[in-house]
Amino acid sequence: MNKWLEILVGLILIIAAVVAWIGKFWGMGEAALIVLKGGILWLLIIVGLLFLLLGISDLKE
Repeated sequence: MNKWLEILVGLILIIAAVVAWIGKFWGMGEAALIVLKGGILWLLIIVGLLFLLLGISDLKE
């Protein structure tokens, strides 16, 4: 995957998950807490971090 695309996808996933967690976007505060209990929100954050780290790693090459 393109290194810049990996960084972009990682940042989008992390920002979307954090904004949904805070609850200032689409009124999803309570829903985000319910999803958090199921682990899907944590999965998004971890996958976003993975893409971000892969993109940064590719920049070094």
